[in-house]
Amino acid sequence: MKIVVDTNIVFSAILNSNNTIGDLILNSDANFKFYSVSYLRIELERHKSKLLAISNLQESQLDEAKFIIYSKINFISENQIPFDFWQLSAPIVRDIDMDDIAFVALTQYLQDAWLWTGDKTLLNGIKAKGFPHCLSTQDLLDIRTKME
Repeated sequence: MKIVVDTNIVFSAILNSNNTIGDLILNSDANFKFYSVSYLRIELERHKSKLLAISNLQESQLDEAKFIIYSKINFISENQIPFDFWQLSAPIVRDIDMDDIAFVALTQYLQDAWLWTGDKTLLNGIKAKGFPHCLSTQDLLDIRTKME
């Protein structure tokens, strides 16, 4: 099953790889193939000081955590996503959060993929607009449990 992860999911996994989100990313190779846009790495680098402050990790520990989490994600350049998918995604996120357009566009581009987000505003907003391919952490955990 193809799963697109957004920034808040990866942020959470890096902060605590022992939590449910970290467990899902690190221990679900048999069930899920994770994807994200390349921009996610740039976005997390911009928030490095926040990650360091919240996590109480040393910089080398944070870098190691990022390396481990990133190794489980297939990163796709935004340039690989055809323009048509950006056009389809804009109305879905326009009045919710345009910063999430790349994740929705990638989800549609990959076909039969699902967007995993911890952002309840985004999740509820895009579902309300008829975009059914989105999952909460609990949804993904339930799916993995059924697959085992």
